Amino acid sequence: MKLRTRLTAWYAGVFLIAGIALIGLNYWLLAEWMPLEGMAVSRALPTEAAATYPGIAAVEAGVLPADTLVVSGADFAADTMNTVLWQSVIALLVAAVIAVWLGWVVAGRVLAPLHSITSTAHRLEAEQLDRRIELDGPPDELKELADTFDGMLDRLASSFDSQKRFVANASHELRTPLAVQRTLIEVALGAPDASDDIRRLGAHLLDTNERSEKLIDGLLLLARSDRGLATRELVWLDEVIDDEIETCAALAAEKKVTFGVRSRRYLVDGDPVLLAHLVGNLLRNAVLYNEPGGSVTVELDRELIVSNTGPTVPAQAVPGLFEPFRRLRDRTGTAGSGLGLSIVQSVARAHHGSVKARPNGGGGLVVHVNLPETGVRQPS
Repeated sequence: MKLRTRLTAWYAGVFLIAGIALIGLNYWLLAEWMPLEGMAVSRALPTEAAATYPGIAAVEAGVLPADTLVVSGADFAADTMNTVLWQSVIALLVAAVIAVWLGWVVAGRVLAPLHSITSTAHRLEAEQLDRRIELDGPPDELKELADTFDGMLDRLASSFDSQKRFVANASHELRTPLAVQRTLIEVALGAPDASDDIRRLGAHLLDTNERSEKLIDGLLLLARSDRGLATRELVWLDEVIDDEIETCAALAAEKKVTFGVRSRRYLVDGDPVLLAHLVGNLLRNAVLYNEPGGSVTVELDRELIVSNTGPTVPAQAVPGLFEPFRRLRDRTGTAGSGLGLSIVQSVARAHHGSVKARPNGGGGLVVHVNLPETGVRQPS
């Protein structure tokens, strides 16, 4: 039961209890006041009763009209009490209905700031912490709660920004020494007197250096996408897919993997560089974590679906693949850095989209990317 319903029920319950108590009090007071108990209309009133109630006069029964109904005082009192009781109950029920409606309206107005807090919390994401409640009103408990919530968001936003700046700055600082190391290794390998052992060691160091540079580039891209989109433009996603498939053609030929593509025109409002990285990471992962003679299927209709063949992926391991540096045990021998799906997820969120994955039936992985499509269509 929602809080508004509970508050309305409490309001109505308190009103009914107070109304019943009031009816009981009125009934008791009326019973104490009733003066006709034990008397008849045709009989003369006692002297003290006539003095107490001067508006009541006694008449002889013989002078009453023929159609006069003579009742006893007890019957008259009982009938009066019953009439008052039932009319009071009906009035209480009508007032209770009105009280329930008023309670519902008042509860809604009282809880309106809580709805504002809840809706703001639902709209918040790690990439969009700029929303605030900024509740206006008297300094009551709800105002204090809203201000506390805004203060917490300020601290969270500051913490996230500091973390992203640290990753970006650290990645930039690491690129320079890696570039220097690569240059020194290439110079050493180009020396005429370099031995075979030195050349083998140099080739291994160059490979390690390349892996480190890819890792740093991935961290920079991840930090950039986590900060959200500074600018947007219209991008044809199907053209991005065609370009990235062409880029991955050499790697696919080396791995003996074939592509199958089925797409339509699909327009997205976003960053073309980040979208290219999203598609490129999906395709390279699908090729790298495939088997010789395998295939990669790309479908673009309501969403982008990339599936590949390959080793069986346990269902319980799929959520962990979206975490940075998380890979399956049998994937550690590949050239990947473990950031591919993390970058895909981050870029999709920056475009207000979503990513989910599931194991492929015959082995491999199926990744679904849902990106908001614009209402613009290319004329046929």
